[in-house]
Amino acid sequence: MKLSILMPVYNEEERIAEALKQALAVEYPCEIELVVVNDGSRDGTGAILDAADDARLRVITHTRNAGKGAAIKTAVDSAEGDYTVVLDADLEYDPLDIPKLLEPVLDGRAKVVYGNRTFGSHSAYSFWYVMGNKAVTTAANVLFNSYIGDLETCFKLLPVSLYRSLDVWSRGFGMEAEVTGKLLRRKIRPYEVPISYHARGRDEGKKITWKDGVEALWILGRERARKR
Repeated sequence: MKLSILMPVYNEEERIAEALKQALAVEYPCEIELVVVNDGSRDGTGAILDAADDARLRVITHTRNAGKGAAIKTAVDSAEGDYTVVLDADLEYDPLDIPKLLEPVLDGRAKVVYGNRTFGSHSAYSFWYVMGNKAVTTAANVLFNSYIGDLETCFKLLPVSLYRSLDVWSRGFGMEAEVTGKLLRRKIRPYEVPISYHARGRDEGKKITWKDGVEALWILGRERARKR
């Protein structure tokens, strides 16, 4: 099995070097590739990526910023692995948790695995950020009669072929809700494992806003109502 780790990047010159270092330093239980999409960064991110040297690393560049969903679509379209997982470049997620996501797949217990941020013992951006995440996750559970703990998690491990078949079109953060909504419509229930999480604040470059939460609710409603 080969795992494609997808990293969308936009204006992360302060963190991208460390993000690459951490991702490539993990001892994975399978072969990996790291596909980085520089989504129109206007700072020094591109120069840092150009200087990176690792046989497992591939860099793709968008000339203009198109959004997280668009960057991930570009990455997954070029992925050469059997499975895929997204790893943001903001250092909020720990790549050391990725082997934990792989365990249920490698031993045959699961096909799709989500990393669940409990927020109980991990740092979070704000009270309203956590409540918004819980509201979106609860909406998904009610709409699809499911019980997942963290819809908005970045760590969604699934087969590359399955991800491509979902035909995700959301260009921004709404892709998280779209992926989950389409999986739940197919009655695919993610297996969840606990992961660590260290949120950064708005002054540190946090990009998601309340508008993304509203969009996520709309996307979930659309997917539930869609007839095919």
